[in-house]
Amino acid sequence: MERLQQVIAQLRTNCPWMAALTTDSLVDYLLEEAYELVEALETGTAEQVRGELGDVLLQVVLHARLSEETGGFTLAEVAQGLTEKMVRRNPHVFFPDGTLRSAPSASLAQIESTWQQVKQVEHGAAAPRSPYAGIPAALPALSRAGKTLDRAARHGRTLPPPPAVLATGPAAPRTQEDFGELLLGLVRLARSSGWDAEQALRGAVRRFQDGET
Repeated sequence: MERLQQVIAQLRTNCPWMAALTTDSLVDYLLEEAYELVEALETGTAEQVRGELGDVLLQVVLHARLSEETGGFTLAEVAQGLTEKMVRRNPHVFFPDGTLRSAPSASLAQIESTWQQVKQVEHGAAAPRSPYAGIPAALPALSRAGKTLDRAARHGRTLPPPPAVLATGPAAPRTQEDFGELLLGLVRLARSSGWDAEQALRGAVRRFQDGET
């Protein structure tokens, strides 16, 4: 890691392309690298996953370097903050000073509840927040829909029922692959109707969130 940071610092000084990078110009690269990592995890080899993890790590190191150059945080501070957060949010494993508990025990529900409580305190949320607070609006619509429904279920909200025609009967998907084909068919239907499937789902998620808050 020290050598990697040294190389990036030298590139920032000696490479015109690297020197011209900004936090804004890196955003598209970060998104692209994240999606390439997902693709490697789903369909690639271990070597491809290793390479894509490196590309994502490069984005982290670059952003930290850009901050350090202007007197902001360093990569070490990023790592320290993350370490402290993981200790703080997992009291079933660690004591407050970071030492390991001898016999950690907690149910999954307790772990998730504690994580959310600590997170809320960290964000200074004295008043109740929307259950959907923190879900990035820029997420792809399917990811945002999934996270929205997860949060709704966690907070005891009523979930929208699946379309009856797709929930039962011969047309109902039986496997994840079947469901993928169904989604692809729905995108094709949207395309043939002149609709944007991503935009349509974003709107449906937004209406659901607005109706629940």
